[in-house]
Amino acid sequence: MSWLGARIYDGVMRVAERRHIAAWRQELLVGLSGKVLELGAGTGANLGFYPKGLKRLVLLEPDPHMRARLQAKLHSGHLAAEVSEASAESLPFADHEFDWVVCTLVLCSVRDPEASLREIHRVLRPGGKLAFVEHVLDPSDERNRKRQRRYQPVWGLIAAHCHVNRDTRASIESGGFKLGRIEEQRMSIGPRIVRPMILGVATRSSI
Repeated sequence: MSWLGARIYDGVMRVAERRHIAAWRQELLVGLSGKVLELGAGTGANLGFYPKGLKRLVLLEPDPHMRARLQAKLHSGHLAAEVSEASAESLPFADHEFDWVVCTLVLCSVRDPEASLREIHRVLRPGGKLAFVEHVLDPSDERNRKRQRRYQPVWGLIAAHCHVNRDTRASIESGGFKLGRIEEQRMSIGPRIVRPMILGVATRSSI
């Protein structure tokens, strides 16, 4: 993302956060414990929702402009966290190192979601949890699915490689995770192609 894109990102997302996404973040993150890894931490939208008492919190953000804003928020707050520039497709951590992995608006934009999920599976302990909020291919509206596929090339160019045509639920299930609670949601604002969302928690298999 460009320097300007990182600078205006929070403002662009402000209404969607206020109406929907902030509440979904809070719902997912309130019960976290132990060692937590967040992929694609961006400018730090999740920072205010992490519970106290985590053993370890690692925030990954490969984009230098977003990472600079993330670090500035950390310095001005009271949350202790490590920041890494690693990508989701190649995590510099040992097998079974984390209890939780957090992905919020990330699996829609990584270059290789299958490779990212393999890495998430690897670094989670058996029985560890993946918490996610993601844009997805519309699960119930065929006209919107066609619209998402049609406009994806343009949308990806203007929205930092966001892919609204990914079946992320299927990718999580095929990546060695068992879905627990999952919610299909629909934002009330923004282009129709970005409104379908899923949020939930998946458990890493023991294999």
